[in-house]
Amino acid sequence: MSRTYDLVHRTRFTYDEAVTDSYGRAVLVPRDLPDQVRHAATVDIEPAPADTAEHVDYFGNTSTYFAVTRPHTELVVTARSRVTVDRAPASPATLPAIAWDEVGRALADPAATEAIGTVALREALLPSRHVALAPEVHGWAAPSFAPGRPLAEVLADLAHRIRTEIAYRSGSTTVHTTQVELLAQREGVCQDFAHLMIAALRAHGVPARYTSGYLETRPAPGREKLRGADASHAWVSAWVPGAGWVEVDPTNDCFVDERYVVLGWGRDYGDLPPLRGVIFTEGSGSTLRVEVDLVPAGSEPFV
Repeated sequence: MSRTYDLVHRTRFTYDEAVTDSYGRAVLVPRDLPDQVRHAATVDIEPAPADTAEHVDYFGNTSTYFAVTRPHTELVVTARSRVTVDRAPASPATLPAIAWDEVGRALADPAATEAIGTVALREALLPSRHVALAPEVHGWAAPSFAPGRPLAEVLADLAHRIRTEIAYRSGSTTVHTTQVELLAQREGVCQDFAHLMIAALRAHGVPARYTSGYLETRPAPGREKLRGADASHAWVSAWVPGAGWVEVDPTNDCFVDERYVVLGWGRDYGDLPPLRGVIFTEGSGSTLRVEVDLVPAGSEPFV
């Protein structure tokens, strides 16, 4: 089912003392894809920057550079976009029946890898900054990888196990939490769940990458949707020979459908944080507030 969304992602930094210069890079423009059309996108910076530039990175994600060179005690970055998503979710019943332990052979076949490229697939097998192929992860994941089991079933099983074996608890982890620590404490957030599933797949020879984006939240019947209550989300793309990259959300135990807006992808979170940069100030404190709204186009003021 096709859905058109208006998306607003606003990040507000408030500093306890004046910042003289702020240099940042934002990854806040959704991707244009066969199943996702980007109609418009803007990134506004307050105070007005002295310099801005747009850049397409190694993975094809759009990033926005900005330099604010006048003193300020507040920095606001607001990204607005309109996208149409027309995406049917994958399923074990519709995906190719290739076994997970046949993926290695497919990786050696130029015909099977031509559409994506051998380098991109090999990169998605390697450890990265936030994904370590630790023995503990391999051991935890092993029951899902029975010999000869179809890869599509493995993806569904891993997502289900993460959803049911690890509790979602906001603030329970940081960007530096490892998969071994996550398995020990058994609680985390979507970023952790995506990293764990990626590590499990890579440890068993299946290419996997990190996808960042947004998920439309739907309030309970009779309740209004809270403005600004949506948030950035993260999930997994796994390579299934014959189907390409297949999107799976372990946080919600499902394959990705038209409710999801893809922002970008990389090896892990470190390749596409929504906002990063450097500031110059004599102060030592700041507060951060992030508001995200993803709503059907035209249903709310686009502010």
